[in-house]
Amino acid sequence: MLEWAILPFRRYFDFQGRSRRMEYWSFALLIFVVYLVLVGIMMAGGASLAAMSGDPSAITSASFGPVFYIGVGLLILFALAVIIPSIAVVVRRLHDRDMSGWWYLGFIVASMIPFVGFIASIALLVLMFLPGTPGPNRFGPDPKGPGSTEVFA
Repeated sequence: MLEWAILPFRRYFDFQGRSRRMEYWSFALLIFVVYLVLVGIMMAGGASLAAMSGDPSAITSASFGPVFYIGVGLLILFALAVIIPSIAVVVRRLHDRDMSGWWYLGFIVASMIPFVGFIASIALLVLMFLPGTPGPNRFGPDPKGPGSTEVFA
């Protein structure tokens, strides 16, 4: 499963072809776990939910240590490092459903509209759960096909 989770990093700027559900969800799980670890580092450095609530008295009573700022820096660096592979794997996942990658831009724009954004987010989530089209489509061969060992090449 780790092989699937790091595959989007190998295909960093590749918006061509198709990606299986396994690749997408393994990558999403990897990102989630790394974010949890980084937030844990921030919490160990003095960040608390009370301090982040916006209450001025809680903010002055909290002492953010250097570990907190290291965690913030790592979180920002990781977020910048995964933005392109995240977009690319979603586009390839849409290709697996035989949809253009431009649909992702449509979902992003729709998500900025109140109430419609919630429905658009749910629709994109459902599309990520659905299986790809069997056999080759206009975006390439089926990644689940028997002769698709070139996915790991």
